[in-house]
Amino acid sequence: MFATIIRLIREWRRYQQSLNELNRLGDRELADIGISRSDIPRVAWSAARER
Repeated sequence: MFATIIRLIREWRRYQQSLNELNRLGDRELADIGISRSDIPRVAWSAARER
């Protein structure tokens, strides 16, 4: 159980970091990588879960 909590905390931190990085990008930069502003939370969470 403790390991699960630690894993979730790490995933949440990675999610927040990805979210912040993607939100710093402009609309044109986001379009260049193929995502829209509304996709940012989904893409950030997917990236956090992959690591």
